[in-house]
Amino acid sequence: MSVAYQSPPARPGVPVSDPVPPPAPRAAAPSADLEIKDAHLIFSAVWADLLERHPGDVRFPNEFIWLGGAPGAGKGTNTPFIARARDITAPPIVISDLLTAPQAVALKNAGQMVGDREVIGLLLEELLDPRYRDGVVIDGFPRTKVQVEFLKLFYHAMLGAGARGAHKPMFRIALLFVTEEVSVARQLKRGRVIREHNAQVRESGIGELLEERVTDLDPGLCRKRYKGFKDTTFDALQSLRQIFHFHFIDAEGDLPEVQRNIVREFAYQSSLELSPEVFALIQNIPIATELSRHARQELVRRLEQYERDAPDVFRGVVALIESKLLPIVQAHAMSGHTQINSEEALLDDPVALRMMIDVFSERGFHVTVDLHRVEIPARVDPQTWEITCRTKKVFRIEIRYPPSDIRRGH
Repeated sequence: MSVAYQSPPARPGVPVSDPVPPPAPRAAAPSADLEIKDAHLIFSAVWADLLERHPGDVRFPNEFIWLGGAPGAGKGTNTPFIARARDITAPPIVISDLLTAPQAVALKNAGQMVGDREVIGLLLEELLDPRYRDGVVIDGFPRTKVQVEFLKLFYHAMLGAGARGAHKPMFRIALLFVTEEVSVARQLKRGRVIREHNAQVRESGIGELLEERVTDLDPGLCRKRYKGFKDTTFDALQSLRQIFHFHFIDAEGDLPEVQRNIVREFAYQSSLELSPEVFALIQNIPIATELSRHARQELVRRLEQYERDAPDVFRGVVALIESKLLPIVQAHAMSGHTQINSEEALLDDPVALRMMIDVFSERGFHVTVDLHRVEIPARVDPQTWEITCRTKKVFRIEIRYPPSDIRRGH
């Protein structure tokens, strides 16, 4: 369902126009159809209310970062860093804070529930604040399939305006991910720290008490919260991977490591920032981070294929590594670097050469190979003294690996 309304004039920021929602999946399950229908109804109602309150003056930010993460993933800790990485100066919009805003409290006091429609209405109203005009981080949205569908409708409404000359909206999904074990450990640690803090405040009378969440004190409840995230929010965010620029951020390390991951994830933005014409020319060249992300799966696939398609060659390569190359590598184990010159005829086969590199890679080594051709005199014509040479192929194999931690004392 779309909403007909008069488009506001083009002004700084991103104006909006008639929403152009994507078609619902033809073979969707009944529950999915119902959620899509609910999202369309909610979007239509909220949009109409918004336009009625702000006739001719509906402008949204140029850049949106929709941030999600498991309990204990560090959204609150890393949100300011993410904003700085994208030169966003406005404070983040935290969905949980919107639920305690005066508008939400008024709804609760009037006996009304604060559901998806109310949350979306509060969010769109907040996004109209001029301080978010250049960009904003939204912490904790979307979390449900209805909210995901709303996000698509919202984006297509803005994209429709962009087709007529306005700025293209920038939607980015950022997911801070940790495993269940890390999530539970961090939740319990947070509970212990808050409980210790509150004990000191009560004893000294100095400071303010912090909220003690029951879910931060019970391992079973911590795991239940994580399961809820995986079953609902994680799947909802993953469904947007093929639509918006998606940042999957490993948040399990210490703070400096996580922030390095954030910088790396946000370093490449061409699909959103380049013009459609330029991006169309280069889009088939893979992004380096995506290439490396799937490298392990591709390596495993190739090794399995070697065994199926060329088992004799594969076994010959493994025998070569074990009998001739590995002893040299082990002799240089302290340095983490080995160079080997080899004239093995087996390596003349490009497939065998690739097998050797892949086998070493699977075991954690980094291998490069250069082929050098050396001209060797073979015979001399006694009448003309003409020298005939043969070409000798020398494979220069460079192998790198972590050096030994043992160092000689000084």
